Amino acid sequence: MSTPKRVIHVISHTHWDREWYMPYEAHHVKLIQTMDVLLDTFESDPDFRSFYLDGQTIVLEDYLQVYPEKRELLQRLCKEEKISAGPWYVLQDEFLTSSEANVRNLQIGHRDAAGFGPVSKLGYFPDSFGNMGQAPQLLKQAGINNAVFGRGVKATGFNNQVGEDSNLESPFSELMWESPDGSRVLGILFANWYNNGMEIPVDPAEAKLYWDHRIDSANRYASTQHLLLMNGCDHQPVQTNLSEALRVARELYPEHEFIHSNFDDYINDVFASLPPKLSVTRGELRGQKTDGWFSLVNTASARVPIKQLNQRNQTLLEKIAEPLATFASGEGKPYPHALLQYSWKTLMQNHPHDSICGCSVDEVYREMEIRFAKSMEVAKAIVQESAKYLSDRVDTSGFEELSRDATPFVVFNSSGYEGSSVVTVEVEWSRRYFKQSENPVQVAEEVRLRTHADGFLVNHLGARIDFVAEDLGVRFGYDLPDDKFRQPYMARALKLTFETGELPAMGYATFAWIPDATRARGQDRDSGNSLIVGPSALENAYLRVTVEQDGGIAVLDKASGQLFEGMGHYENVGDIGNEYIFRQPDGDLPITTRGNPALVRIVEDTPSRATIEIVQSMEIPLSADELLEREVRTMVSILERKSGRSKSLVTLSLVTRISLERLGRSVRVQVSFDNPAQDHRIRVLYPTGVQASTHFADSIFEVAERQNVPSAEWRNPSYCHHMQAFVDVHEDGRGLTVAGKGLNEYEVLQDGNNTIAVTLLRSVGELGDWGVFPTPEAQCLGRHFGEWTIVPHGGHDRIAAYREAHRFAVPVTPCQTGLHAGTLPPRYEFIRWDGDGVLFSSLKTNEQRGDWMARWYNVTGASSVIRLHTANVAEAYLSNILEDETSIEYEAISRATVTASEAKSSKVTPIGAYEILTVGLKK
Repeated sequence: MSTPKRVIHVISHTHWDREWYMPYEAHHVKLIQTMDVLLDTFESDPDFRSFYLDGQTIVLEDYLQVYPEKRELLQRLCKEEKISAGPWYVLQDEFLTSSEANVRNLQIGHRDAAGFGPVSKLGYFPDSFGNMGQAPQLLKQAGINNAVFGRGVKATGFNNQVGEDSNLESPFSELMWESPDGSRVLGILFANWYNNGMEIPVDPAEAKLYWDHRIDSANRYASTQHLLLMNGCDHQPVQTNLSEALRVARELYPEHEFIHSNFDDYINDVFASLPPKLSVTRGELRGQKTDGWFSLVNTASARVPIKQLNQRNQTLLEKIAEPLATFASGEGKPYPHALLQYSWKTLMQNHPHDSICGCSVDEVYREMEIRFAKSMEVAKAIVQESAKYLSDRVDTSGFEELSRDATPFVVFNSSGYEGSSVVTVEVEWSRRYFKQSENPVQVAEEVRLRTHADGFLVNHLGARIDFVAEDLGVRFGYDLPDDKFRQPYMARALKLTFETGELPAMGYATFAWIPDATRARGQDRDSGNSLIVGPSALENAYLRVTVEQDGGIAVLDKASGQLFEGMGHYENVGDIGNEYIFRQPDGDLPITTRGNPALVRIVEDTPSRATIEIVQSMEIPLSADELLEREVRTMVSILERKSGRSKSLVTLSLVTRISLERLGRSVRVQVSFDNPAQDHRIRVLYPTGVQASTHFADSIFEVAERQNVPSAEWRNPSYCHHMQAFVDVHEDGRGLTVAGKGLNEYEVLQDGNNTIAVTLLRSVGELGDWGVFPTPEAQCLGRHFGEWTIVPHGGHDRIAAYREAHRFAVPVTPCQTGLHAGTLPPRYEFIRWDGDGVLFSSLKTNEQRGDWMARWYNVTGASSVIRLHTANVAEAYLSNILEDETSIEYEAISRATVTASEAKSSKVTPIGAYEILTVGLKK
């Protein structure tokens, strides 16, 4: 039998990092030049068949910012399939952007691409710093049957044999990639990177040397006769003489076929030629069977403040703005699709891997902060308008029986999980609007004289509840009516802190402040309700927290009877690495707060919450020693650096606040500190005392199980990992979950205690990679703040701990309203659901149909069911991540308000092991 003819598929492309070693606009100028040359090449060379635009539609958007008149030309080239469009909006970092951000990226990429021509159905991950385990399921739901990626798997070459049980390797560049739920796509690894066909020579002698090497390298890994040569690289200009270079190659190698190809043709040819059996790689691709130095996981801790802004922005959009706008749409308010898309796009412009990973020059992050601010301002406006629209339709007339001066407000919970929260709400009453001709000072005095700050707080049933009040006096405010000019006013204001009690998972409860001059502020408080049980101890029905003399904490989980001790100490080590890679100096020993006396004092003691403040200090080196600057300047590899830490010391003082709420099942922690040093890392340590070989981390639509001990190939002393919200270590009877806000890097230490170490700050002074790019602002000098929660559990109840971790990240939304009748009751749930092993992801409104789209995912290996109870919905159907109306499988759902006694009106849908399930709800 003759050997099949090798087919060399040359695909022209440029990998476009939107911002990286230069600021965005500097890269933007280069993009315009590159696109201009590309369009000229298409015009002048009919044999130049196609160009792959890096799988991201933002490249087209950025070009049209400068040349809006060229849209029709780009549309024609896309329809002729000379230029690709999509499937993504940006090439994101998968692990540092949320589950829903990954989905919105695919949704918006498809939507924008469809405006140009066919949507590229290529699962393109050329330079993601590791790949999410659920990518095959997401791609399959989007109608994509393949994934092309550059990292996370180490191909071993054609002559090596790797068994099917090998979790992270393949003998070929082609493999089957499987999600935890069993979804499979054809995976193609850039075994020779995505530049293995760049700058092809035209000179025959040079071409012969070039092709001998490139064909041999590609053939070493290929499982078929179809070899992939990627003609481009990072910001690579178009090779305008490619047609001539391929003509020379055909003359030199008549036994091969050279095609100026595209991904569609290449993928189809590979599918048609695959061997009977390929290795199967399951779950996350994170380079765990490499030496570990260049997995780039430490980008999860580069520029932590950027990660914190990202977490806040994502949460505001997907867990507050979208659900509240959806609730409001059910009551007749138009859903703000365009504004939400604008806000999402502005956020996602910060999501390319070199942006959100923190591995770019300082100018990039100054612009990113502006984008975060712009996105969040739009999202906040949507939240305020939606909450006001809903609040104005809540029946608050019952409070008038208590007082005609009652000031109602509504507290919305859109986290997807029911629970109690301690909230702080500012309320205003006795507003006095004034005209420009009036004297504001006199108006303010008028309000002051006729008002007071005494009274009591009631819930939706009229029952009085404990609170703490702070009189804010008379202050200025304004309304912006839809039908008239702005309306300034003066009003009395009060800040109330209280416990909401159990709020519906996706709903609200109503409260009211009742002014009453006969009752002093806080009079309803029962002094016997304090959670303080000692000079440094807190206790509620579920937990007992004790602060030790050195500032460590001990937590007793009453349900499991497990005691966790010595937790919450801080660790400091040197870092002579860069924005990509942490590197501790040789011989450097950790400096910790353990054993050092701490200042401990009670700073809050209310019926709903108590807080202990802990002040700890460490003397740490000012920076690395002088050698590091010379090593950076001369590009000494981080693996070969000999620099150590400075002998000069500075004081690092950390102020930690430990809070316990009356109904809380977790311990809330906040830390603030002023970073005085460079070239170092700060972590907080939580010994778990759990004897387990694996742990679990919140990731993209899964809680990924990971090994505590790295593979035999691992050489990096550090074994850090990504997390979204939390990391969990458990065994039967004992478990600990630590959940942070925008803290994306952790390590489970091999210290016999499976200590969870969460990175709070990493300070470095250079970008790294291919050149010398100083990044002094990446040293992160100055004020910092961190927030996380500790959830002890018994192992068997870990799902409840995960739900608590997710709820922790989503603040409730208060909104003041007036006394009025309404179509909505004082307490209400728009959607109620339950399902064993299931976590909630999102609720939004579909743009084309106006249907509500709700999503959950199963984090266990067992099938489950979701029981859904909702009102204002006529019928429901199963969908996918692109929100297609795939199949009608639910019966009609009652429009009546659903209560617990009406559970028979709920509908049940199965959800498979590790499945991502989207349900469409028709109004």
